Amino acid sequence: MKIGIVGGGQLGRMFIQNALNYGHEIYTLDPDAEAPCSEISHEFVCADRNNAEAVYAMGRKCDVVTIEIENVSIEALKKLESEGVKVFPQPRILEMVKDKGAQKMFYQNHGFPTPPFALVEKREEIYQHKSLLPVMQKMRVGGYDGKGVTPIKSEEDIPSGFDAPSVLEQWVDYEMELAVLVARNEKGEVKSFPVVEQVFDPEANLVDYLVSPARIKPEVESEARALAERLIETLDMVGLLAVELFLTKDGQVLINEIAPRPHNSGHHTIEACFTSQYDIHLRSILNWPLGDTSLRSPAAMINLLGEKGFSGPVVYEGMDAAIAERGVYPHVYGKALTKPFRKMGHVTILGSSSDQALEKAKEIKAMIRVIA
Repeated sequence: MKIGIVGGGQLGRMFIQNALNYGHEIYTLDPDAEAPCSEISHEFVCADRNNAEAVYAMGRKCDVVTIEIENVSIEALKKLESEGVKVFPQPRILEMVKDKGAQKMFYQNHGFPTPPFALVEKREEIYQHKSLLPVMQKMRVGGYDGKGVTPIKSEEDIPSGFDAPSVLEQWVDYEMELAVLVARNEKGEVKSFPVVEQVFDPEANLVDYLVSPARIKPEVESEARALAERLIETLDMVGLLAVELFLTKDGQVLINEIAPRPHNSGHHTIEACFTSQYDIHLRSILNWPLGDTSLRSPAAMINLLGEKGFSGPVVYEGMDAAIAERGVYPHVYGKALTKPFRKMGHVTILGSSSDQALEKAKEIKAMIRVIA
């Protein structure tokens, strides 16, 4: 099979590393000539992901086309789909997911639990929703990894908000943030992974630690997975879907956002699960049996982010000490240059329990610095 990926970052790289086990040919497209996928693709196209002509030309060479980032040419993917090329996730899914407002309306219209929200076209309209404050303002399009998101705690913060079409999402008094990965193939088979617990770095607004299985009650685990499975079926989506959730202090499970692709919350599955998120994504888009998503071992994961104050050719300080430890699995993404908070890699740590893996992860995090 010839598989095309629009986007050439670390998610695509780990997908390729898995796909090579099956002997597939992988074509990728990314604007960065030194993107993580560039060295290991059978063919790499250096072009803008929204360049419809370039995306279409690459896709015409492939049996199946997928993505590793949502900001891509929907026009090209729709044309490929109309001409018989398999495109998963389907372009209509990407079109909806790219717009956080459309996402919220989908949840509301189909009875999925999500925090109270309002949609605004410009900053001035925020004043019409003062009763919703405090809120998190999220730009409807273009935001990712904490970008395009800003808190508005009171009326005094409104002038510093985004003057753009946005979602105003009421702050949730939550106990923890959770995520569920769920996959579906064309036959309609659905499988979800055990729920993960996410701990965010408040400054970078990126995941600091991830713990699997999440330290939650069995009934919350069941509810979260059932919600994710119902969502992918309602979307009629083929591929892998990451569903980010809030667990409120009064026990509610609410949908925050979704991503129709491999996700940071599933990196640990490479070592910790019988089937990784990259393998199940491949299986789903090829309409294969989805495999076993259960855990081999409890695990924790840390992101390797560029240190503050360092920009330039990357150096991974302390890696020797970290890999000397049992159950420690680093993944370096092949990015030549680091900058503050840039995702440069991750480390998965296996343990005897979630708590033990998390404590070990904190030790490993203290050992490694990503500097220039």
